[in-house]
Amino acid sequence: MTNPTTPRPSNESTWSSRNSSIDSLIGLDPERVRATVPPAELNTVLATWRHRANDDQLPPDNPWRTWLLLGGRGSGKTWVGAGWLVEQALRGGRYALLGPSLHDVQEVMIEGPSGLRAQSPKDLKFRYEKSRRRVVWNTGAEAHVFSAEDPDSLRGPQFHGAWADEFCAWRRPGEVLAMLRFGLRLGEDPRLVVTTTPRPIRALRQLRAEVSTVDTVLPTATNAHNLAPAFLDSLNAIYGGTRLAAQEFDGLIVDGEGALWRAEDLARCRGARPPAFDKVVVAVDPPASATGDACGIVVAGRLGDQAFVLADRTVSGQSPLGWARKAVTAAEDFGADAIVAEANQGGEMVRGLLAQAQAPCAVKLVHARYSKRVRAEPVAALYERGLVVHCGAFPALEEELMALGCDDGGPSPDRADALVWAMTELLLGRVVKRPRVRVL
Repeated sequence: MTNPTTPRPSNESTWSSRNSSIDSLIGLDPERVRATVPPAELNTVLATWRHRANDDQLPPDNPWRTWLLLGGRGSGKTWVGAGWLVEQALRGGRYALLGPSLHDVQEVMIEGPSGLRAQSPKDLKFRYEKSRRRVVWNTGAEAHVFSAEDPDSLRGPQFHGAWADEFCAWRRPGEVLAMLRFGLRLGEDPRLVVTTTPRPIRALRQLRAEVSTVDTVLPTATNAHNLAPAFLDSLNAIYGGTRLAAQEFDGLIVDGEGALWRAEDLARCRGARPPAFDKVVVAVDPPASATGDACGIVVAGRLGDQAFVLADRTVSGQSPLGWARKAVTAAEDFGADAIVAEANQGGEMVRGLLAQAQAPCAVKLVHARYSKRVRAEPVAALYERGLVVHCGAFPALEEELMALGCDDGGPSPDRADALVWAMTELLLGRVVKRPRVRVL
């Protein structure tokens, strides 16, 4: 019996780039693609971005309305954005191109070495009509050019999708993004791809925190094979471990004015995990509501006078019992001695949820009596003294640490709050008995 999911031979294929999703070709090797796609369309499909990208440059598996690519210099984020839009053009439709200025759209997004012209296969006829501010393809697809300097120009037009570049370089990113989204109302599933080098701005933190946004961090190193051999080595020798390197090479949202943690300090605190610990805790910062906000879950251990961050198990979109079970699973996985949970939101209900999830260890409730910054300051001092080690890279957690104290009105730093509770329990809450000298 024939498997209905098996691609049919090319002479029987009904697949067409005009009305079929190219997503159905994900994971197929070239031979399977040839057996699926009609010969007349084969060269176009094999030349598309999806079949040349590495795994880090492909769209996430999770459902998304906005795909946010945070990339370092030379990471390929522009190449991905252009490739994605060209792929959409195979099916026709009307799209928006939005950059910091009209010049940027033309020179980078359209005519640049990674832009739309370079990404369009030869048989997908490409034409840039500068006077009409649009790109057209022979499939009937159109991409209209807009500048973030003129958000009012986005009033009225409507689109099947959009590609927005260098979001953090816009003068009014939140306002412009809202205007663009009002126009995403054509078709069944209008989507937005945002490519940018990150900066510590409120608009980016808010965009990243949206439920419908899925983000991908593209460090420059992921695209090293397409860069000059000495590029990374020479720049790392000069800027390695600095805030500039974290932002421009690693694609991280680094600290702003007033930050308690610096990228340099976090880069230096990486280290190996010890074979055993004196104590292990799972710290939990429960969400403020039962509607699926993020729940910070951080695992850390203590050995002697040092603390080691072992895992960031933070989750979002979970019910109260759902995040409690995730915390319990973390406690089981790491053999935790205690679960430390903030009880400002929920009180004893937090203990009840963890008990219902069958916590394997003691549950300790803690209460925040001071602001986040005041509670975080002594923990930041521990990092300065070299008493905290990160056993691995935790980019989302480290970004939240660098945002603490910046007062930019962004989303709640759930991961960072959980880490502060863990460090407070392991190091700051200890009563150390030392030899005492009596004077006679």
